[in-house]
Amino acid sequence: MSMYPRPEWPEAMATVTGCHYDAGAGRAMAFGLPTTKNFRITYNYWAPNADGKEELHTGEFSSPFAMPQGRLFAVNYNPAAPHQHKSLNPNPLSQTPNVAFGIAGTIILSIVWFIYMRSCH
Repeated sequence: MSMYPRPEWPEAMATVTGCHYDAGAGRAMAFGLPTTKNFRITYNYWAPNADGKEELHTGEFSSPFAMPQGRLFAVNYNPAAPHQHKSLNPNPLSQTPNVAFGIAGTIILSIVWFIYMRSCH
């Protein structure tokens, strides 16, 4: 059975319970380029069991972004096995702003350095 959400998999809201930096998972970001995921995000969500009673389920994933404790995001879960789930979009933010700032900063520093070097003559 696939772990990917299917249309018949209901949606539940998950709550971030922890966010810890994992130093071994990646390297520092240089010049705004994406790096490997280095935050360990833990979360839980409620889903009904076979008897219809709500049960608390947990999960975790790696993320390039820190997520505050208590943040909500959607997951789909398998109604036949509620512990099987897939997050829909826990990180709606992208790396694009970091890349843009890295490129802009590099250009600005290069121009400043060029002007400084020309003024020494």
